Amino acid sequence: METTPPTVSLTLDELASRADSLINDNRRHILGITGAPGAGKSTASQAIAAKLGSRCAIVEMDGFHLANRELDKLSRRERKGAPDTFDADGYAALLRRLQASNATVYTPVFDREIDESIGSATAVEPHTPLIVTEGNYLLLPTGGWPEVRAALDEVWYLDVPEATRTERLVTRHSRFGKSSEAAAEWVKRVDQPNADLIREVRSRADLIVEIVPAPSRQPFHHPASPRK
Repeated sequence: METTPPTVSLTLDELASRADSLINDNRRHILGITGAPGAGKSTASQAIAAKLGSRCAIVEMDGFHLANRELDKLSRRERKGAPDTFDADGYAALLRRLQASNATVYTPVFDREIDESIGSATAVEPHTPLIVTEGNYLLLPTGGWPEVRAALDEVWYLDVPEATRTERLVTRHSRFGKSSEAAAEWVKRVDQPNADLIREVRSRADLIVEIVPAPSRQPFHHPASPRK
C-alpha cells in the first residue's frame, strides 16, 4: 500500500535551507526536484544554488533532450518534452558517475534559445557536496527512469495550482517564439498530458512542497517625537 508523502509549505529561502540540511556527512548527496511542466523546478533549484553557493551544483534533466534531428527521424518532434524524447539511460549514467566520481564531471544543459542541448556545458567539481537535479520524470516507474530515481537520495515534488502553472507555460512558450495561440495549443496538446502523467506518480516522492511567497516586510516607522 502506497503511503502519502508529507506536504509542506515553504518559501524559496526555507526550501534552500532544507536542502542545506541534507549536507550532513562526508559523502555527496543528490537531490531531485520534480513536478509538472511550469511547476517552478528551475526557480527552486536556482534558489538553492544561490543560498549554498559553491556547495551546490545544478544538473538538468533537460540536458538529455534528444537532438531535434533525432526526434525528426523518430517522428517525435511534435511531442518534444514527452518521456520518450529524452535519453533517460544517459541521464541515469551521469547521475551514477556523479555519485562515485572524485574528479570534475562535465554535464549538459538545454538552451531554449536554440531549442537544443549543449554537451559538457557545466563543470561539477569533485568537492561539491550537494547536486540538485531537476526534471519532470524523476519518479516515472517505466523505461530508464527507475534508474534515475535509484541514483537520487531524495526527490521533492513541487505542487502548484493548475491555473498558475499553465499561465507560466504559455508565457514561456511565447517568450521563445510561439504565438499566443500556438503556445496555448502546445500547452494543451503536449504539456498537459505530460503533467497528468507526472501527477499520477507524485506519491512516489519523499516530500511534496507548496512554494509560498516570502512574508512581506512592513516598513519601519520611527515613532513621532513628542511635542515640547
